[in-house]
Amino acid sequence: MSLIDKIKSLSSINTLSKHEQLVHGIIEAIDSGILEVGDQLPSINQMVGEIGFARKTIVKAYEELKDRGLVESKKLKGYFIISQETKVTLRVALLMFSFHRFQEEFYNTFRKELGKRFQIDVFFHHNNSEIFETILTNILGKYGMYVIAPIPDPTLRPLLQSISANKLLIIDRYLEMDAEYSYICQEFEDTTYQKLVELLPLIRKYKKMILFFNKTSDYPIGIRNAYRKFISDYSIHGGVEKKYKPGSVKKGVLYFFTGDTYLWEVLRDCRNNEYTIGNHVGILSHNDHVVKEIAFGGITTISIDFKDMARRAANHIKNQDFTQEIIPFNLIKRHSL
Repeated sequence: MSLIDKIKSLSSINTLSKHEQLVHGIIEAIDSGILEVGDQLPSINQMVGEIGFARKTIVKAYEELKDRGLVESKKLKGYFIISQETKVTLRVALLMFSFHRFQEEFYNTFRKELGKRFQIDVFFHHNNSEIFETILTNILGKYGMYVIAPIPDPTLRPLLQSISANKLLIIDRYLEMDAEYSYICQEFEDTTYQKLVELLPLIRKYKKMILFFNKTSDYPIGIRNAYRKFISDYSIHGGVEKKYKPGSVKKGVLYFFTGDTYLWEVLRDCRNNEYTIGNHVGILSHNDHVVKEIAFGGITTISIDFKDMARRAANHIKNQDFTQEIIPFNLIKRHSL
């Protein structure tokens, strides 16, 4: 296949502009060995004649390739390939659940680790399958790498697997894919259960344990499953509630949070009632953050290191690795139990 054939083959992707078709066609030609270092690209006039795009479109594409460090222009001679490291500078699509504090922490570290030569565009699907499908359909073929926190829905697998395995990294939530796909994910059910067992002596200080969990939220069902198994196996008086009613905090209760909204409301009510955290009321939370390290003498958390996940994801992209990792949870004991 020639360079022109490669460029024309992308015309079937109707979400690509003509400019994007040119850029991605040349990059794919480099990746597949059609173009090598030292090869000259067709002149602007040749390109106009071969594919029929406007001059300014072709110039814009060639200039973007120069900015990516793949092409240089030589006066009176034309444009030449100077690098085959197409992954050194590329556009990265980062598709996440939402901008929770811990996901903000992931993004900031990911951005820092990749450096300025990588363009990262961030999208949020909010655990909504229709939004997820719409976003992914609109961005297919436009990025050199896709880093995606998927909704754990097997019906979405074919859409994800329409992306080449070397261009897709699954992060955060695990979704079973074909063996050649990379992932850096959490496992919620078994690990949450194990950490609750480790906390058993502290949990038994309290008369009752309540998990706040709404199955319509974007939090993993594995957390609820682990909690229910734990309170059953160890005869803990406990329950699951969808939301917290302001002003209803009670002494002798351990409150377990998957998200942060109700956490701050309970802490505020404890302060207003002069209840001591870790004595009158117990607090346990998923997903650590610097605020939880400081607030009320420290909040006990079950959490992965999101900065570590971000560094691993960035290294996967920079090194063009094949990665399949489950990030272990950390149990961080603080004053709140």
